[in-house]
Amino acid sequence: MTPKPDRTPRREIAPPRGDNLAREGLPATEVTLTFEDNRLASLVFGQYDQNLAHLERRLGVVVNPNGNHVTVKGPRETAEQASRVLKTLYARAKAGAAVTLGDVDGAIEESNVQRSLFPTADSGKTSFDAIVTRKRGPVRARNAAQDAYLRQLKRHELVLAEGPAGTGKTWLAVGHAVSLIEQGVVERMILSRPAVEAGERLGFLPGDMREKVDPYLRPIYDALNDFMEARHVERGLQTGMIEIAPLAFMRGRTLSNAVVLLDEAQNATSMQMKMFLTRLGEGSRMIITGDPSQIDLPPGQRSGLVEAVKLLKDVEGVGYARFEEGDVVRHELVRRIVMAYETASRREREEREAAMRNPSAASEAEREGDSEGLKRMLARERPR
Repeated sequence: MTPKPDRTPRREIAPPRGDNLAREGLPATEVTLTFEDNRLASLVFGQYDQNLAHLERRLGVVVNPNGNHVTVKGPRETAEQASRVLKTLYARAKAGAAVTLGDVDGAIEESNVQRSLFPTADSGKTSFDAIVTRKRGPVRARNAAQDAYLRQLKRHELVLAEGPAGTGKTWLAVGHAVSLIEQGVVERMILSRPAVEAGERLGFLPGDMREKVDPYLRPIYDALNDFMEARHVERGLQTGMIEIAPLAFMRGRTLSNAVVLLDEAQNATSMQMKMFLTRLGEGSRMIITGDPSQIDLPPGQRSGLVEAVKLLKDVEGVGYARFEEGDVVRHELVRRIVMAYETASRREREEREAAMRNPSAASEAEREGDSEGLKRMLARERPR
């Protein structure tokens, strides 16, 4: 009987990494893993083995799956690290958690920390912290910065977090707030955010207070729906367990037994930030997040987040978390975009500083630039 051809799409393995290891002078080592459950193993491998392909790209190894067996080939240290990552992902799948490309990145970062902090015997030990909610179960940090952030959230009543977009500042803060409510630590959640116009023009938007601020708080709503069932979110909004409080209207309040989240805090003015910080009441937690590189305030106004970080990050009882461009977890392209903008911004700062140190050279360069521009303009206007 002629066997039927296998038409299942297969992952293409880049041959240079595995075939050229010896040629590049790297001693190749093979590590073989066997998983008990084929179904869980397929979850670890991902659709069309995409998780394994991602692991290959990140660590520079070759991973060959065969049923519930996996062979990892590469330099000894890297191959062993890849095997630890696969074991971690299998444990997560066994616990009922999803295994995505982001989880692969998180397991790799976790293995990097384990390799530097723990001996080989403890390689299976979980190092990154996690938050637990009813809907999502345990949500573990994906890098060292997120791990430090979660530890700050659990340890302090006031936490300031700054960093670029896509690092998980707001998402993890909402998850932590939901976990505090589910544990009974606080009674309600208050979500706030400065409007682009600092609150003065909200009256021109149609609807009641919630409908006026909805467009500004949509990212927080998305995060809420990730950690809570939609019906629970709606019920919380109706009963007041979840409250929408625009920053411009927080003056005079005392927020007790609540977890208060201020998002996009880089657009709060200095006076607004001071007002908001002094709302903290008994039994409350406060989380302030923002990206100093995306300040939309009018020229001449100081960002309340930048000032608060400068004044309070070393104050006892205040937690502080700083994210960098390499901590972006949203998408690989987002990380590259953020790093490209940061590189351009750094180059502009260096050029300005160089111009301030040597103004004569800067003026000469400007004159040369104007001369070249004039030549190009005359060339375009010359009759033919």
